[in-house]
Amino acid sequence: MKISDYRPDSSDDEVDILARYPVEYRTLNQLDNIRIQTSVGLVPVSNFITRTPKQKTGLLRRTDAKRIMFLKADVAEGVLADTKVKEIQAAMEHFELPDGVDVTFKGDNEDQQRSQDFLVSAFAVALFLMALILVTQFNSFYSAFLILFAVIMSTAGVFIGLMVIGQPFGIVMSGVGVIALAGIVVNNNIVLIDTYDRLVQTEKDIRTAILLTGAQRLRPVMLTTITTILGLMPMVLQININFVSREISQGAPSTQWWVQLSTAIAFGLAFATVLTLVLTPCALMLRGNIKDWYDKRKTRKLGKTDDSAPNMEAEAAE
Repeated sequence: MKISDYRPDSSDDEVDILARYPVEYRTLNQLDNIRIQTSVGLVPVSNFITRTPKQKTGLLRRTDAKRIMFLKADVAEGVLADTKVKEIQAAMEHFELPDGVDVTFKGDNEDQQRSQDFLVSAFAVALFLMALILVTQFNSFYSAFLILFAVIMSTAGVFIGLMVIGQPFGIVMSGVGVIALAGIVVNNNIVLIDTYDRLVQTEKDIRTAILLTGAQRLRPVMLTTITTILGLMPMVLQININFVSREISQGAPSTQWWVQLSTAIAFGLAFATVLTLVLTPCALMLRGNIKDWYDKRKTRKLGKTDDSAPNMEAEAAE
C-alpha cells in the first residue's frame, strides 16, 4: 500500500513509500486472512467467499455489447497462414462450443475474404459488360458465348502455371492477373471471329472460311501471345535488372510482389491461345454443321408438303 512519497537529495525523481507484508507473508493465502467488520466483530473474509485463481484480465473488450477475446499466433517459416486457418476451421467443426460462444477469424483471413469478394464482383461485372458489348457488336449470342468461354477457361492455365513454379494463388495479385488476362484473351478471339464472319459471306462453305480464318489470323494471334509472354518472363523468373549499375539479380524483394500477377497472365495466355486456335474454330464448325442439318431437315419437310399438295387437289377433283 502506498503511504506517501518523497524525493531524496541525490535524486531528481520521487520515491514511493510503501507498506508491505514481511516476505514470509507475501502469498495468496494471506487474502483468506483479511478480516472484515461485522455485527459480531472482525471475521475472516474466507467465511464468505470462495477464492479461485484465474488468469489476470487487464482489459475488457466488447463489440455490440458482447464480450470478445483475441487469440493470436504466428506460423512457422514457409507455412501459409491460409493453410493453418483451414486446418483450424476443420478442427473446430468437431468441437461443441458453449451457448453464446462464437468463433470468428479476423486479421489476414478477414482481409483476404474481403479482397476475394471484391475481385469476384469485379470479374463478374467485367464479364457482364464484355457480354453486353460483344452481343451488340457481333449480333450473335453464340459468338459472345465463345469469347467469354475462352476467358473463363483461361483461368485453368493460371492454376497450372502457379503449380508449375510452386507459387500459391494470391487473392489480390493473382486475381488482378486473371482480370487483366481477360482483356488479352478477348482481343484474340474477337480478331478470329470477326475475320470468320467476314469470310463466311464470300466463301462457298463454312469449312473453307474457317481454314482461311486460321491462316490469316495465326500470325497476329501468335505475335500477341509470344511478345506478351516474353515481356513477362523476367517477372515470372524473378529477374531484376539494374540499368544504372548494369547488374542482373534473381529473387530480389521487389520482384516477389509481381511474380503471381505475371505468372497468371503468362501461363493463362498460353493456355487460352491454344483454346483460341483450336477450340474456337471447332465451335464455329459445330455451329455450321448444326445449321446445315437444320436447313436440310427444314427443306425435306417443305418437299414433303409440296408433294402432298397435288394429291390433295386430285382427290378434291374426284
